[in-house]
Amino acid sequence: MLVVFALILLALVLFATEWLPIDVTAISVMVLLMVLEPWTQISPREGISGFASPATITVLAMLILSTGINRTGLVQLLGRRMASFAGTDRRKQLAATIGITGPVSGLVNNTPVVAILVPVISDLAHNGKTSPSKLLMPLSFASMLGGTLTLIGTSTNILASDIAAQLGAESPELGLHAFGMFEFTKLGAVVFAVGALYLVTVGVRLIPERVPADEDLVEEYALQEYLADVVVPAGSPLIGQTVGEALGDDDLDIDVLQLIRYGERFSDPLARKEIHENDTLRLRTSRGTLERIMNAEGLTFAGGPRTEDDLDPDEEEPVFVEVVVPSGSFLVGETLASSTFRQRYTANVLAFRSRGEVVRDRFESIRIRVGDTLLVQAPPDSLTRLVENEDFIVAHEFDDVEYRSGKIPFAVAIVAGVVALPALNILPIVVSSLAGVVAMILTGVLKPNELYTSVEWNVIFLLAGVIPLGTALQQTGAAALLGAAVASTATVLPVLGVLWVFYLATGLLTSVISNNASVVLMIPVAASAAQSIDANAFAFVLAVTFAASTAFMTPVGYQTNLFVYGPGGYRFSDFLRVGGPLQLLLSVVTVLGIAFFWGVGG
Repeated sequence: MLVVFALILLALVLFATEWLPIDVTAISVMVLLMVLEPWTQISPREGISGFASPATITVLAMLILSTGINRTGLVQLLGRRMASFAGTDRRKQLAATIGITGPVSGLVNNTPVVAILVPVISDLAHNGKTSPSKLLMPLSFASMLGGTLTLIGTSTNILASDIAAQLGAESPELGLHAFGMFEFTKLGAVVFAVGALYLVTVGVRLIPERVPADEDLVEEYALQEYLADVVVPAGSPLIGQTVGEALGDDDLDIDVLQLIRYGERFSDPLARKEIHENDTLRLRTSRGTLERIMNAEGLTFAGGPRTEDDLDPDEEEPVFVEVVVPSGSFLVGETLASSTFRQRYTANVLAFRSRGEVVRDRFESIRIRVGDTLLVQAPPDSLTRLVENEDFIVAHEFDDVEYRSGKIPFAVAIVAGVVALPALNILPIVVSSLAGVVAMILTGVLKPNELYTSVEWNVIFLLAGVIPLGTALQQTGAAALLGAAVASTATVLPVLGVLWVFYLATGLLTSVISNNASVVLMIPVAASAAQSIDANAFAFVLAVTFAASTAFMTPVGYQTNLFVYGPGGYRFSDFLRVGGPLQLLLSVVTVLGIAFFWGVGG
């Protein structure tokens, strides 16, 4: 037990600090469990069992199905209908955001839903003269609330169902079983309704307008002091050199955004462009570096752009966009210098937002994390490639992205079948979801080579890595020990109070580590506690599942919060201010709902 507790403590520290990527942490813990088999009782076969777990395979299949829906443009179509309905009415915008996101997140994995809708909602806000901050946090929260509506709404639900089934098979007296497709939909509907009501009344008032509605990206990122135009006068040593030779030294921390010659503007690629007398160079750099380069090269300061329109007055499509880094992106763990991002997309990064902090210079060596946001300048064709790449979430919609809209009927029918077959007890969810993947390939919704790029492999490795940790908790008796410790609170609390304690504990744990990891750790403990006090184990498992699926209090508690963190301009404390009361409200609603629908007695 001590060894398992030590490994759990190690995992918690690594998850919370992100010293290693969460999937690497999970696999490391899995390896340690097998290496320490005499103490953890986890054999190699049990250690790798997470890769063969129905939960892991189902999540993998659901990620592929979600990509199939994405490729048809169905969610974007719903988003545009929502935008046309909402117009410039802020209440309609908020209601439409929640009303579309929630139900869709119940049927399609909620993480990709938010990734798709970030640009739709950002544009809706700007076009409707509303601060994006007012809509993007509700978008993320609504997706979490919607994920509680069905078994397939989140990977957390699928994993919890699988753990419950395992516990039920090992200890039949617990009365646990795999969740049905709509088994907890009635509770999910109550949670969604209460959460939505909170967001449109109290929540929207608590969300600050971090990004003003009429502010462009140059102003939002306060880049005016970092953008400058310099003229190359006669006699400057830069004349005759290429841009790359003159200013391409990484130590200078200078980006040449444009070269303007007699009114004609040249953008990337500029490295091989020769500098002539009277050329104007548009630079991104700090004031100190600018002064040094002007003195050394005899350049003349000619002011600088103050807004996006000043940067590219002739462009119809924006060439400045925010790019959010999702999990699974090749940029995660890399730096801008090591990732070759600039070279791949002929793009200049003007600013870098990480965990609410904006960095405007010397960001080449910063290690990129999930949810970090880059302010990028690139030609329109490069931006289109960024939009079409699963490695990025571009916070602006582009009209020239092609979707397989003709395949929408096939995609809808396949997802309906995937949902209906398990609901009618015809096939298990793992079989129906895999059958859905095959159907999407056969009908042309997805191409075969897209199967592998559709999967967020870090999520799969996370699941596979943490599942044996839950097994070790059970087999060593650690779960029973913790369960008995929590169950001792029943001497001063009613059963409903103990259930509420589990909800709160899971919510707090999920705020600092992965929601899937918290489910793996808490469900065996909750089941043991329920058994100790002769309570309904299913009620306790459900409380843990719902608490892990609704992590509102921190931006790192749930992936969707990270997706909106940068584009919304939020601070860490904003999530606690808005999400804290919501989490507390839903803790009461969920616990009472469980008691009403299923009872808490044994």
